[in-house]
Amino acid sequence: MKILANDGISTLGKELLEKAGFEVITEKVAQENLADAVNQQEIDMILVRSATTVRKGVIDACPRIKLIGRGGVGMDNIDVSYAREKGITVINTPASSSQSVAELVMGHLFSMSRFLNDSYKNMSTGDFSTLKKNYAKGIELRGKTIGIVGFGRIGQSLASYAYGVGMNVIAIDQHEYIAEIPVNVGNQTISISCKTRKNLSDELQHMDFISLHVPKQSDGSAVIAAKEFDKMKKGSILVNAARGGVINEDDLLTALDNGKIAGCALDVFENEPNPRKDLLNHPKIACTPHIGAATVEAQDRIGEELASLIIKEFGTK
Repeated sequence: MKILANDGISTLGKELLEKAGFEVITEKVAQENLADAVNQQEIDMILVRSATTVRKGVIDACPRIKLIGRGGVGMDNIDVSYAREKGITVINTPASSSQSVAELVMGHLFSMSRFLNDSYKNMSTGDFSTLKKNYAKGIELRGKTIGIVGFGRIGQSLASYAYGVGMNVIAIDQHEYIAEIPVNVGNQTISISCKTRKNLSDELQHMDFISLHVPKQSDGSAVIAAKEFDKMKKGSILVNAARGGVINEDDLLTALDNGKIAGCALDVFENEPNPRKDLLNHPKIACTPHIGAATVEAQDRIGEELASLIIKEFGTK
C-alpha cells in the first residue's frame, strides 16, 4: 500500500512503515494538484501536518483513499466527519507534540518578559545607554499568574512547566474538573491539583500572561477580541501557539498600540503562510513560523505514533 506523507514524516516513522511493507512517498505535492497526484500514483493513505488540507473535494475525487492521518493535535485542516462517513479512517497524534508546544510557549514567555524579541534587532546601534533604558523594565515569571485557555494535553503540559518555575495557574476549559498536573523536580515528581474554570471573561483581569490552546472556532469567531482585551490586566502578555483566527488581529494591534497589553507572541496567523506585515514588523510582537511541534523529539514521536496506528489498523494489507 502507498502512503503519501505530503508534509513530511520523521525518518523513524518512515522506516517503521517501510519495514511493515508500506511504500512511503515524501515528495511534496502542491495543494491544487493533490487529488490528481493521489489518483495518478495510486495512493492509499494521505498523511499531513498543518500545511496540507484534505477537504470534501479531495475526498470525493479520491475514492481509493483508506486513511487520512494528521501528524499533530488539531484536525481542522481535514473534513473529519465527512471522511469517516465515507468509511475512511482518520487518525491524529494528540499526545506526541504536547511537550514541544509547551516549551515553545515558555520560551516566548521568557523572551517577551525581557524584551528579547525586540532588543536583538537594535543591538547593532551600539547605543547601550538608550537600549538599557528601553529594556530596563523587564519582569520575572516567578510569582506571576498565567491563564491557560484550553486545558487539554498541551495546556496541562504548559501548566507543568509554569508550576515548575513558580507561576500560578488559572486553567480555563469548557468543563469544570480537577486535573492532577505532574511537575518534575530533580529526580522526583510531585502532583499539583488544578481546578479548571469555565468563564474566561471573569478571569482575564487576574492574568499576567495568557496562553491559548483552543481549536479554531466552528463559527469562525475569535476567542480573544476587543471585548476580551478590554478586560485584561494592563501590561499583560498574550501567546498564541494554537490556531490562527482565535485572536482578532486588528483588535490585537489596537490593544498593543494603546498600551493595554505589553506584548504578544504568535506562532500561528490568520493568513498562513503569508501573515500580514504589520504583525511581523510590530516591535511588541514576537513571531515564529508555526513551529510548535517542530522539534526532533516531537517529530520522532509523531512519526512513530502514526506508524503504529497505521500498522495496527492495516498491517500489510
